[in-house]
Amino acid sequence: MSVTYPLGFVASGVASGIKPSRRKDMALVATSDWHAAAAAATFTQNLAAAAPVVVSRQNLTASAGQVAAVLLTSGNANAATGVEGEAAAKHAVEALAAVAGVHPSQILICSTGLIGIPWPVEKALEGIPRAHGELAGGEEAGLSAAEAIMTTDTFAKTAVNEVGSVRFGGIAKGAAMIAPNMATMLAVVTTDAKATSEQLARVLGHAVEMSFNRITIDGCTSTNDTVVIMASGASRQELSDEELTAGVLAVCDSLASQIVFDAEGSTKLIRVTCTGAETEDDALAIARKVAESSLVKCSFFGKDPYWGRVISEVGTAGVDLDMTQVSVAYGGITVYANLVEMGYDREAVGRVMEGREIDLEVTVGDGAASATVITADLTPAYIAENMRTS
Repeated sequence: MSVTYPLGFVASGVASGIKPSRRKDMALVATSDWHAAAAAATFTQNLAAAAPVVVSRQNLTASAGQVAAVLLTSGNANAATGVEGEAAAKHAVEALAAVAGVHPSQILICSTGLIGIPWPVEKALEGIPRAHGELAGGEEAGLSAAEAIMTTDTFAKTAVNEVGSVRFGGIAKGAAMIAPNMATMLAVVTTDAKATSEQLARVLGHAVEMSFNRITIDGCTSTNDTVVIMASGASRQELSDEELTAGVLAVCDSLASQIVFDAEGSTKLIRVTCTGAETEDDALAIARKVAESSLVKCSFFGKDPYWGRVISEVGTAGVDLDMTQVSVAYGGITVYANLVEMGYDREAVGRVMEGREIDLEVTVGDGAASATVITADLTPAYIAENMRTS
């Protein structure tokens, strides 16, 4: 189950021809009755925002946070495509609105794929009636939608959660261009809770900050980042902000981790945690500096617990530290403290470095603040995937 797990939602995934491979490339997530639901979204902070981002921002404002559906396409980002790209995105939204009998402002649109290539709006227009016609509830429909937004992803990313009798579900895509300043990917989260768009905006902002904004693969922020949440109200249950946040955050956390686990060419998922900091901002700055270091990431691919690279990044994170208080541990085994390498069980650390998931902990003092950033190793396969546009 995924976006169709909460009551009041349907989904579909079809091949419209945007991808030359004829694989699924169009997903649709909608309310079951096409009545607009309370919604909110976060978008990329990249100034080179793609046409779908521009259109979705406009529609979310025009509809006062009332959304009936999200149309998502993969295989072409419709980014850096000028006024023609924006017109094409609007044309697709209007076409779906006409088929569904709703106002165009109640539809959001997302796209992912290569940048700078004219978006094949004709293909999208052919696929829209089919995507509308195949809308359904249930596990298969939700999975089909998740599959349709994949690009270099190797598996469909889905998640569900419950808080009492309220359900939450989500789908996402992402495997590269991951260095969130909002969220570097596409995601749709649904819930059957009763909520206002204002409440959803508060909750989603916090959930994104604590999940998608704390993953990084390659230090690159996409032009197309979009995370949308919709609340059908079909459960007739109202939740507090804290309860709603817990439900949404669990879904976002799962999707974020799946994205890093599926990072292009990766062999490791690494959780970099900074503890003992004076403030959470300090802890986050240090964890992110280590997590985004190409040298550190390469050492994980080489299964080499080279703490010297970690210490170097900690010392340049822009945080005022007493380096005599800094220690580094791999999988709970301290390898560096008091300015020198510690005596440690090298075979035990070697076993840690062989793992698919690894915890790296940097302690910087006795403060109460901590933060975790999740990253992946840097491999020759990542270079092979990204040295050309296709």
